[in-house]
Amino acid sequence: MQTSIPLPAGYRSADILAFHSRDPEAVAEQVSPGRIRKGVTIGGVPVLLDIAIGTEAALCTVQADGTLTPDHVRQVDDALLNILALRIDPAPFLAAVQGDPLLGPVAQRQPALRIVQSATIFEALTWAIIGQQINLTFAIALRRTFILQAGRQHSSGVWCYPEARDAARLLADDLTTRKFSRSKADTVLRLAQLVDGGALTLDRGDDASAVAAALLAVKGIGPWTVNYALLRGYGYADCSLHGDVAIRAAFQHLLGEDAKPDMARTEALLARYAPHRTMAAAHLWASLHPPAVADE
Repeated sequence: MQTSIPLPAGYRSADILAFHSRDPEAVAEQVSPGRIRKGVTIGGVPVLLDIAIGTEAALCTVQADGTLTPDHVRQVDDALLNILALRIDPAPFLAAVQGDPLLGPVAQRQPALRIVQSATIFEALTWAIIGQQINLTFAIALRRTFILQAGRQHSSGVWCYPEARDAARLLADDLTTRKFSRSKADTVLRLAQLVDGGALTLDRGDDASAVAAALLAVKGIGPWTVNYALLRGYGYADCSLHGDVAIRAAFQHLLGEDAKPDMARTEALLARYAPHRTMAAAHLWASLHPPAVADE
């Protein structure tokens, strides 16, 4: 199956390629100039998304090791939009901060910056849990372990990020013996079991407040994980990442202060940019690591 997705003017493919090339071992994402090969599991079927990014469109080839239902095809279409960072239009944020003394100049330096989403909501949530409070290199190594333990291998050789049903079959020891902390392992598996059993649904159409309440009810998931998942998984445009250390560091730099603002002040600073706080986070991250999108 092939589909062509139009790309907006000024599309920054280098940012997209950089985001998907974070794992040096390329277990589930293989990136080459102008091309991303990403493995995902959809409805129990290993699927390879082969995306060739051109100047005006992305040619996407879907190779499934099995039959995809119409609902699965819809999930594939969602994943492609997420991978290509086409979920959130940056234009409203740019217009809103045009005269803002703090983020206005930052946004003007990278006006076409976009937020890349994880292919699926489950991937975003598990990545948020895995990556919290550890450095990025170690987080990527743990993510790789999770994929190899719970994922499925596509016939091409690329590993596919697992669905909840596959992760729910793991035991905590499958992860803790491979450098996961007990708390991370328990939270990831608890999430997978709730989703697999139907007690927790991951529906992109749900209201953000309802999603947040449902996720916060899961033991081990806190506000930072929820907001990060809303940003990377659901693609909501107004997520407040006031608990993110990199966001606080970016504000410290922009304000020229000697210390990072605390969480309460950071929340107040971000509130100025509602309902566009997701794009504000993108520009704050990028201000620390120009010109590529930083993922903290």
